[in-house]
Amino acid sequence: MVCPYPEPFLSEDNQYRGGDFVPPGPGLAACETAAVYIPRNPEESILYGVVAEQLETFLERQHRHDRIVPRFVERELTSFLECGILDNSFLRVRCDACRLDRIVPFSCKGRGFCSSGGGRRMADTAAHLVDWVFPEVPIRQWVLSLPFALRYRLAYDAHLVSDMVHTFVQIVFGLLRRRAGFPATNRQVRCGAP
Repeated sequence: MVCPYPEPFLSEDNQYRGGDFVPPGPGLAACETAAVYIPRNPEESILYGVVAEQLETFLERQHRHDRIVPRFVERELTSFLECGILDNSFLRVRCDACRLDRIVPFSCKGRGFCSSGGGRRMADTAAHLVDWVFPEVPIRQWVLSLPFALRYRLAYDAHLVSDMVHTFVQIVFGLLRRRAGFPATNRQVRCGAP
């Protein structure tokens, strides 16, 4: 496990100031002041309990009524039940600086409703966009919220998603053109990246 060095533990040449340990490079660490890892307990959440208790019943009922549950939905639900459980899979990490061992459970990396996988993916994506994609200029974010019935339909209809996104972008670009003092229908004025 690699932990960031706190300022008091580094000398001016990035050498460890205590004991005989010299870290293998700048920014690598002793864990005396590292943040405490608090493992989550997914089995104790209400959502986990409901899914664990009702998943098989739900799938059987859907099958009995000839309502096919898409494979990706079934996979997401079963992965959620294995997410963060040490009995399923884990990684042992060790800090060379302080010799501390920790066992960290694997995450399902799901996109649906797993708070661990979804939250981490959201944070990683945001960090990537800020660090590598977006230029350092003011940016406006537009969010399109849809009724649940339409979301379900869009989940299975790629052409409808494409048409909906195209319409949304055209409306936003028209609004931006009007704000800039041009007619919304003026296609000579372009929005977005070149």
